[in-house]
Amino acid sequence: MFPSFSSPTRAAPPGRLPALVAAVVLILAACSGAATTSTSPSAAAVASPTPLATPSPSVAPAFPASLTDDEGTAVTIKATPQKIVSLTPATTEILFALGAGDRVVATDDGSDFPAEAVALPDVATFSSVDTEKVVAAGADLVIAGGLGFTPSDAITKLRSLGIPVLVIYAPTVEGVLKDIEMIGTAIGASDKATEITDAMRADMKLTTDAAAAEAARAGSRERVYYEIGYTDGTGEIFAPADKSFLAEMVTLAGADAITTGDPNSYQIPLEKLIERDPQTIILGVNPFYSPTPTAVAARPGWNVMTAVKDSKIRPVNDIEITRPGPRLAAGLRELTSAIWPDISIPPAPSGG
Repeated sequence: MFPSFSSPTRAAPPGRLPALVAAVVLILAACSGAATTSTSPSAAAVASPTPLATPSPSVAPAFPASLTDDEGTAVTIKATPQKIVSLTPATTEILFALGAGDRVVATDDGSDFPAEAVALPDVATFSSVDTEKVVAAGADLVIAGGLGFTPSDAITKLRSLGIPVLVIYAPTVEGVLKDIEMIGTAIGASDKATEITDAMRADMKLTTDAAAAEAARAGSRERVYYEIGYTDGTGEIFAPADKSFLAEMVTLAGADAITTGDPNSYQIPLEKLIERDPQTIILGVNPFYSPTPTAVAARPGWNVMTAVKDSKIRPVNDIEITRPGPRLAAGLRELTSAIWPDISIPPAPSGG
């Protein structure tokens, strides 16, 4: 789904990153972020700023509703859903932001926000969905993750049982906003969804305008390496893939994103990172991955980078920046402020 990415994305348990990378899985941390050695990779997206489109006029929800999900599947929802199952942390956040938290009856084990979502029954893990539990919960709508985040066999099984499954996967920031609006339509909350995305678009424009002005004052865009993972011992380094969701976020923040050189790979050789010579290193910190600037500066061979020499290694809340949901605008603010510490961004619009 702007992991989560994405992405949608959920935190990858230790040792699972290689499989995720091979499958080009989801948006960077649509869920909670990284494993102990790395984070989940982000899904393909444009690396240059994507204009935030003007939202379409809100249309009153009507049921039965026919929607086309992010995998191109036509999904019919016969009546306003009353028992919703969310299978990604990002869609869980979206549902609660839309005021439908009291209709969410189960989630995946990565759904950790808002606090009310934590206590809900888990019907999915990182690699599987307990379809029997979904059925037992009386689900009349399941919102799943695309690009392999939710196993395709589970989606097929649930649909065969007559349960509508909406698959969500946004490869771009604008795609995240469109998905919030689509989920709003699916649950009968179109007006609220438009209110949220209008505020997010306005807030992100304030941030991107301020970032562009800061880069203009500096005379160039900062070269930024956003670390999504590092493996002690082997020295494997994980960075945004080319044209990824996270690369787009860095670009929107007024910087030149240092990427892996491959749209399908999230691993970058140390030699290439040194060659790109980041001026700022951003550490995507979350409950599963929390490197410190001191530890990064002490890594073998890293002392030659400008960011290390200038002590410009800055941690950020990875979840807000990489989870494609309602907090994305706040994440962009934090990322931009980390890249440009002296920046002044106007306050977020009311409702943002």
